[in-house]
Amino acid sequence: MTTDDRPQSRGRAAFASISSPYYPLLVALFVGVMLISNITGTKGVLLFEDWLHFDLGPIHLNGLVTDGAFFLFPLAYVLGDVISEVYGFRAMRRTIFAGFAVLILASLCFWLTIHLPAAGFYDGQEAFERVAGVVPQFLLAGLAGYVVGEFLNSFVLVKMKERAGERRLWARLIGSTVVGEFADTLVFCSIAASALGISTWGDFINYTVIGFLWKTLVELIVMPVTYLVVGWLKRAEPTYQEALRSASADGDDVL
Repeated sequence: MTTDDRPQSRGRAAFASISSPYYPLLVALFVGVMLISNITGTKGVLLFEDWLHFDLGPIHLNGLVTDGAFFLFPLAYVLGDVISEVYGFRAMRRTIFAGFAVLILASLCFWLTIHLPAAGFYDGQEAFERVAGVVPQFLLAGLAGYVVGEFLNSFVLVKMKERAGERRLWARLIGSTVVGEFADTLVFCSIAASALGISTWGDFINYTVIGFLWKTLVELIVMPVTYLVVGWLKRAEPTYQEALRSASADGDDVL
């Protein structure tokens, strides 16, 4: 059994072993969500066009401009919170690298498939290219935002847990979400903006701020579900309970 496979207790923080059957399932779900999001995100979406209008300084809103992954992408951060809270930063680091590798592989496969010669009876080449086509600038933006945002999200959550123990989970979820989503959105928008035709500071601020607020709001709305999943997983993981007892035995206030 390696060091990463053992339950950990650092200071006030307890973490489960990654050798449990639940961790691989969470990793698979996380990677699946990231992969699906990168496909559904190729569709532009306009929500609430009929009634959502306001102007605030450089921010001009006429409906909510987003993409087809708006309802799914925040789930990746929810899963990141769950993995970080229960299994720790090293486990989440493995998960991030796994997701990164799969996204690179998917992009290479899409690119290769697009450039394979189409059969004479196949008439969907143009549609396939529009959905699965790899735009280098968008790929770089997505991967960079994903890595930076997820790493910061996990790092902030775990560091806050090491200070507070089991208490104030809501503060960890909110704090890590704000930091991770902001970094993700800022990095992605900074790289992808020119490819989208954004050329003014006003449009860039609008694109970045609205994207950040929307994704953060979605995560806050589903926070009760995150609480339920984290609570259930902590009770179901024997190694988490073992780490919790170890921290308690050391005289730390983990409750």
